[in-house]
Parts: sequence; C-alpha cells; structure tokens
Amino acid sequence: MATYEGTWAYRDRFHETFARTYFRPFGDLAVSSIGVGTYLGDPTDEVDASYRAAIVEALESGINVLDTAINYRHQRSERVVGRAIDESEIDRESVFLATKGGFLPFDGARPDDPGRYVSEEFVAPGIVDRKDLVAGQHCIAPAYIDDQLDRSLDNLGADHLDLYYLHNPETQLRERSREAVYDQLEATFERLERRVEAGDIGAYGVATWDGFRVPAGDPSHLSLPEVLGRAERAAAAVGADAHHFSAVQLPFNVSMADAFTTAAHDGRTALTVASEHDLHVFASASLMQGELAREMPDRVEAELAGETRAQRAINFARSAPAVTSALVGMGSPEHVEENVAAGTFEPMGANAFDAVFE
Repeated sequence: MATYEGTWAYRDRFHETFARTYFRPFGDLAVSSIGVGTYLGDPTDEVDASYRAAIVEALESGINVLDTAINYRHQRSERVVGRAIDESEIDRESVFLATKGGFLPFDGARPDDPGRYVSEEFVAPGIVDRKDLVAGQHCIAPAYIDDQLDRSLDNLGADHLDLYYLHNPETQLRERSREAVYDQLEATFERLERRVEAGDIGAYGVATWDGFRVPAGDPSHLSLPEVLGRAERAAAAVGADAHHFSAVQLPFNVSMADAFTTAAHDGRTALTVASEHDLHVFASASLMQGELAREMPDRVEAELAGETRAQRAINFARSAPAVTSALVGMGSPEHVEENVAAGTFEPMGANAFDAVFE
C-alpha cells in the first residue's frame, strides 16, 4: 500500500526535477499530477511487454500514480501493472495504485461465445444475479464488486488498493431508474466501507464517462451531491465516523471540459462540487486518445506551457480546479519521456484558466 513515508520519500527523490505543483496531496500521501492510464491497446503479449516497459520507466521517472481496471484489455492491464511494480526499483509503498470494477471482464482474450462465458463464469456460480446484470456486461451489486475487488488484488499481486472505483455506474441507467441506481450504489458503498475497515482498500470512488458531466436532464446523468449523500448514509450504516468516498474520475480535456462548464449538480459543476467536498478528481482522456497531440484550439494552446502539443494538453488538464492527477495512456517508454516532461512546466494559474472560458 502507498504510505506517507513511501510517497513523500518518492516526492523528495524527484521533486527538484519538476515544477512546483507537480506533486499534490491525496490525504497524507504525495502523488504525481500525471498518472499512467492503461485502457488502450490490443490484448496481446507484445502490448503487454510495451506496457510493462513503459510503466517501469514511468515509476523510475517521477510518476507514481497508476490507473487501471479489471476489464481493461481482458484483465491483462492489471496483470501488467502488477508485474511492472515488482520489476521496478520503486517500492510499492511509494506507488498510488487505483483500479475499477463494474464491467464483466473476459480472461486474457475475448471468448468465442461471450454469452456462454458470462453465464458459466459469473451467473452459474452465483457471483452475478441476472437481475443485477445490465446490457449483458455490467453489474455493481455488492457481492459482485466484492468478487471483482478480490480478483483485482490477485491480478495486481497486491494486498491493498489505494483507491477502488465503481466503473461507469451510469451504465445501469439503461435499464434501471435513477433512484434504483442510487440505492444500488449505497448498498455497494456499504460493502466498500467494510473493505476499507478490513484494510483491503484505502478509499473508494466512482469513475464515470458521461455521468457527472452531462446536464441533469440527460439519460446518463448522475447527481454527484446525491452520490455523496449515499456514501454518507453507507458510512453511517456500518458505524464509520466518516465516509471514505474520496475521488471521482471523469474525462477532462480541452475538448471535453463539461466538468468545468456544465452546471449539472444543483446549479454547480462537477469540479465545483468536488472542490467543495474535498474530493480528488482524476482526469481521464487528458489527450483525448491522442487527438489533442495533433490539434488544439490556438487560443487555448497559446496560454499553455510545454515543448510539445501533448505536453500542453496534459498541462491543461492539470490546471483545472480539484484535479489531483491527469491520466495519460502510456504504451511505450517513448510516450513516457514526452508525457512526464509536461510536469517540468507549471500548469495555468486560476485566472488564466478561467479566462480560457470567457
């Protein structure tokens, strides 16, 4: 698990390489404001090898935030992350490790008959109740998330996760009422509070794609204040002094700035609510899957520091209020070198960031 001593020793080792605000607090931990994302790539041994080399390079270059999910690349991404941590010269206590559960994962490769696989692997053993399964691929019921958290620990070769997300819970809205989804979240938050108490995770949160950034009338909308309220109720139900809902993950970049511009949460934006409640925001899609490395609005780019367009795009995401770390896919050591160098430049100040949207 990441520790105060481990992460601050890591920060002390690298901080002179970077600009002043590169390392940021997560509770009493020190975490890099650029993190490694592991979503993209084919489920092949060759991609595994590239990821492993990239993650080792990142850890040994000043990035100590690793983000993955059990379904990424059919569980291969989690397994590669675990191997890379073991191979790196960096101690586990210095690494902030986050993963997600919600989508039913295949195992290493897509099976010939996905429906049969889901039935035999999850439904028949009682891990998933069919009534909790949406679109044949998504479940956030407590028992299922318990199972997935345990599998993630095994995949990662870890005995503790620093942050565990429920993955895209808005997927449930395809077949369930919003109130039913909130009820399900509350029940699963109770289970996650117990996993915190047991020492399996340090904190939990929700990773979304649409949920927190679309307007309140959108079919995919989830209210962040309501989700926080459900976390408070979950903590009270298990007798915890305070809830451990500590973070949200959502897309944030130059072209997808809805979390800063759309007042979808009782008249406030997602980033405003996060700031008010001391939530950590982990920005996904910081480069919009590479598109922003090729093209960016001139007016915005002119305000950003960095030697390359990719670095400037990363620094835009790092500039937003409440953002603790901007996640970037890094599938090779060459990607790491360019991306980590973004942290040698200061992000935009608050006034300059606000001015971009005027």
